[in-house]
Amino acid sequence: MVSATFGTSHVDWEDRLDIDRLRRERLQKLKAELDRSELGALLTFDFHNIRYMTATHIGTWAMDKMIRFALLPRGGDPVLWDFGSAARHHQLQSPWLDAPHDAAGRGPHYGARAGISTLRGAIPAGAGRAADVAAKIAQVMADFGLEGQPIGVDVVEPPVLFALQALGFPVVDGQPVFLEARRIKTPDEIGLLTQAASMVDAAYEDLYDFLRPGVRENECVGLVSKKLFDLGSEYVEGVNAISGERCSPHPHVFSDRLIRPGDPAFFDILHSYQGYRTCYYRTFAVGSASAAQRGAYKICRELMDNAIDLVKPGATTAEIVQVWPTAQEFGFADEEAAFALQYGHGVGLSIWERPIFSRLTSLDNPETLEVGQVFALETYWPADDGWGAARIEEEIVVTETGCEVITKFPAEELLVAGKRYYTTGGFLSVERDSQSHINTRPYRGGLA
Repeated sequence: MVSATFGTSHVDWEDRLDIDRLRRERLQKLKAELDRSELGALLTFDFHNIRYMTATHIGTWAMDKMIRFALLPRGGDPVLWDFGSAARHHQLQSPWLDAPHDAAGRGPHYGARAGISTLRGAIPAGAGRAADVAAKIAQVMADFGLEGQPIGVDVVEPPVLFALQALGFPVVDGQPVFLEARRIKTPDEIGLLTQAASMVDAAYEDLYDFLRPGVRENECVGLVSKKLFDLGSEYVEGVNAISGERCSPHPHVFSDRLIRPGDPAFFDILHSYQGYRTCYYRTFAVGSASAAQRGAYKICRELMDNAIDLVKPGATTAEIVQVWPTAQEFGFADEEAAFALQYGHGVGLSIWERPIFSRLTSLDNPETLEVGQVFALETYWPADDGWGAARIEEEIVVTETGCEVITKFPAEELLVAGKRYYTTGGFLSVERDSQSHINTRPYRGGLA
């Protein structure tokens, strides 16, 4: 096993995940990538990169606000400007921010400060918030002798970008530096990703018991969300609940549709445990499955297994996507139109990190797999009845000898959820068309 699954508490009698080591190793990796670049500093407004750099979190309510920001100067340690009283909380509860600056004699609370950006333009331009942000950053750059050196930023409000440029700083794309640091996961990151996946295992167990004709897709979303929060999730990013004729084409959003007998239903569960995400599809048949649906699932599983068989250090994303069908083979005009149906992506503090697996990009721009990478592979296949489909996703850790799958809810065959129906001839077959009259006629071809 690459990573064991522990409880969510810290105990003295078992060697579990080491959060201090997690913070230290993430920052070391980011510093190393900054040193390899030509940048003077890394500036982040993105919550995932802020967390990677500073090991702080103020709640998911703020993720789309761009109100907080952090700077890592070359040769120094992070400086975080945070929202209102959150800065005071960090000064009291996150000593790793101020400690290295205290040791260097930079004065109290150099690493954890109050600061606010423009609230995505909500604060009037005349208030001068963009200029204030730029001035704060410029002062730290000056403290480290980095005046005029390029600053790599992930995402930025245009007024802040212009204010930094006005102070003489070249502002360039810093996201590749962050993504390179995050590409290989530390043992503690792998442990947190495994723990997050185990919580989804439990959610799928509840969902399998709950699914039946008459429940709605949004009810399934509520059930899964409650389970995850009860188990300690800090954020349910999404539950993609798709059923019946909504399966093909895949709409990527749940509805209030009432699930009916014989429906296919697939789900993608995305949540965060201590910041680490899941992306984890499973497909069910409700009550029974048609031959067309069973066939779609069989193909979907074969596509997944063929890809997993190739995962090992030194393999490339191009080699893996070559075993997947072209867009035209499953009903799409081109690879852009079919993007993310036969797909893979890194998983960490966000989903869709590196590496990326897609016939759209990977054949001409392959990435080489390395030990310690964690990613999800997801496959899709439409049923030949024209409305059903199957979707499977597995999360995978690259190991020295190959790989390990950390998503454990059963998926080797199509599962049928809901009650079994008993007839005068015994149990009703779980492989049947949802239209009863088709099952009472001799097979004449073209009927599922």
